[in-house]
Amino acid sequence: MVKQKNNGFVMRSLDTIERVGNKLPHPVTLFFIFAGLVVVFSAILSLLNVTAEDPTNPGEMLAVKNLLSTEGIQYMFTSAVTNFTEFAPLGTVLVTMIGIGIAERSGLISTMLRGLVTSVPKQLLTATLVFAGIMSSMAADAGYVVLTPLGAVLFAALGRHPLAGLAAAFAGVSAGYSANLLITSLDPLLASLTQMAAATYDPQYAEGINIAMNYYFMIISVFVLTLAGTYVTEKMVEPRLGKYEGGIQSSEGEATALKVEEKRGLVGAGIAFVLTCSALALLIVPEWGPMRGPEGEIIDSPFFTSLVPIILIVFLIPGLVYGLITKSIRNDKDVANQMSETMATMGAYIVLAFAAGQFVAYFGESNMGIILAIQGANFIESTGFTGIPLILTFIFVAGFINLFIGSASAKWAIMAPIFVPMMMHLGYSPELTTVAYRVADSTTNVISPLMPYFAIVIAFAQKYDKKVGIGTLISTMLPYSIVFSIVWIIMLIAWLLLGIDLGPGSPIHYPAN
Repeated sequence: MVKQKNNGFVMRSLDTIERVGNKLPHPVTLFFIFAGLVVVFSAILSLLNVTAEDPTNPGEMLAVKNLLSTEGIQYMFTSAVTNFTEFAPLGTVLVTMIGIGIAERSGLISTMLRGLVTSVPKQLLTATLVFAGIMSSMAADAGYVVLTPLGAVLFAALGRHPLAGLAAAFAGVSAGYSANLLITSLDPLLASLTQMAAATYDPQYAEGINIAMNYYFMIISVFVLTLAGTYVTEKMVEPRLGKYEGGIQSSEGEATALKVEEKRGLVGAGIAFVLTCSALALLIVPEWGPMRGPEGEIIDSPFFTSLVPIILIVFLIPGLVYGLITKSIRNDKDVANQMSETMATMGAYIVLAFAAGQFVAYFGESNMGIILAIQGANFIESTGFTGIPLILTFIFVAGFINLFIGSASAKWAIMAPIFVPMMMHLGYSPELTTVAYRVADSTTNVISPLMPYFAIVIAFAQKYDKKVGIGTLISTMLPYSIVFSIVWIIMLIAWLLLGIDLGPGSPIHYPAN
């Protein structure tokens, strides 16, 4: 990777972050070191009797669990396997890659990319990639394992730096996670926690809180963040990365015209894709759909919790049809071999997942993350701020906590009972508090090594540059985190000053003016 010489203060700062970060040990080693530090600090903090009151169970105290105690040592040994197998991204990535592997190794993805490169206006590629990343939250975490590597491949096919494409997709998927043009599974999850917290202050008001309470704000956010992500990619990240000279595989780098059999394969794959999606739609669209929820609901239904195998099928069937038409797949042995070859490339990630899984599990078991969140919440409450300063402080602290606790619902379960009633008392609606939390929760995802998918993004990046480490990824993604935070906060302040509803029946102020 050849970088452009950077003379500006910001660019020099990013280069420094990258150099310092990349001097750290290999990510696998680093996660094992982090796990060890958690064990040591859990013992120290336990001896110091560090505790915090559980806001979800008033009167009950949470203490740091000593992982060097008899129970702690037993936990580390007995949970080692489940810490690995239950590491959230592991199954998602491996299952999804089975379907993607067939689509890739049959030649379908390569042919689609070449067709895309020769037909889509190049100036729209970055914006399209960021937009697609933001919208991918409707498919839960699938964007991490589908769009981030796809972004790198698309940029490489155009002769642009693949890491810039990966960064643009990662920014959309992760830093823009809360925004969407549709209601996603995140909306009812956060709304239910907000409603319970609001009920402690005003049960009658809480009954009117709905899952679309932030919908208007999030729709506009999609377009604002798409523009911001495009700007950061093309004006900051890509110039800093410079020209890519890492060697691109011909199947990814060539943008030649499609052959006749490839066009036939694409047509067949397209028909297979439509038929597959139509068949899957029958599982949820009709009222009798077997993948609807118990009460016939679509949101938070078995369909949405089964998106990983659904994505596997959506990639697998068109890939098989394409391979059969173009003769890149001739029998079942070819299919099995292509799946096996794909899994073979995931070896480095599997090792990384084992180390990261232990660290994440230890951090959660020790209660240090929860106590950190509670203490951060107590700090904001003690500042005595009101109005915009209070909201900005809340966003800053929630974003800082997000560096250590990745789960949006876990953090909100802790913070909502404290901040929703407090903000209602100051005249701000639970809907406003929730949307401020969503801004903070999204924008710092891309710079947190504790974010579960951070490890796999590094693995994708190392395909193009073996030297990529935590420092490289953080320095590349930091401009997105900063710019997304600034534009989103400005947008929120404007919304606050104008008093526009955040969603249907969801005012800024409490009680509604």
